[in-house]
Amino acid sequence: MTVPASQQRRERIKQVDDGHKRYFDPRFGKVSVRVLPGEHYVTGNPDEMIVTVLGSCISACIRDPETGIGGMNHFMLPTSDTGQWGDVSAAMRYGNYAMEVLINDLMRRGAIKQSLEIKIFGGGHVGVMNSDVGAKNIRFIKSYLSEEGFRPVAVDVGGAHPRRIHYFPATGVVKRLALKQIESTELSRQEQDYRSSIGGNDVSGDIELFD
Repeated sequence: MTVPASQQRRERIKQVDDGHKRYFDPRFGKVSVRVLPGEHYVTGNPDEMIVTVLGSCISACIRDPETGIGGMNHFMLPTSDTGQWGDVSAAMRYGNYAMEVLINDLMRRGAIKQSLEIKIFGGGHVGVMNSDVGAKNIRFIKSYLSEEGFRPVAVDVGGAHPRRIHYFPATGVVKRLALKQIESTELSRQEQDYRSSIGGNDVSGDIELFD
């Protein structure tokens, strides 16, 4: 008995259990892997796309065009419980950590640092509270890339609406969708919860970007 291709795809998705939500998206003919705030995901599978929704958070989409290995992170710098900008040193360590975890993971899988193709998204002005969080995230990521000697090939940041990002690491294509206001309100609430959860937490150790 021949198993239909759609069922085979579902079975393959079930077999993967790494904490990321997966489903087959027939619009793109790809397995969609969802990245949530504080997470990253790396793949060399050409049948996968990586998806996230961004308000004031930032995502870096990074790949090595030679190997086809690519990944995405989703991060926000922490703030204090009062909503003001917290410990600058801790905040910078957090942003560095989010970027370097992704880049180091790519390089462990064979990506070459000098060949990395980087695209940056997010940092929107989407909530009434902590309205400058997106702008601060943007300043951080631009400063980080400059200091590390990386030149992004695409930057889509700021604005008043959240974004849904579909990233195809095998080709480097990014499809971006601006979301509606009702979705912006819900995302703003979720990001406020996320900010509260990371505001008082230290980064568990510093890491360095290896050559």
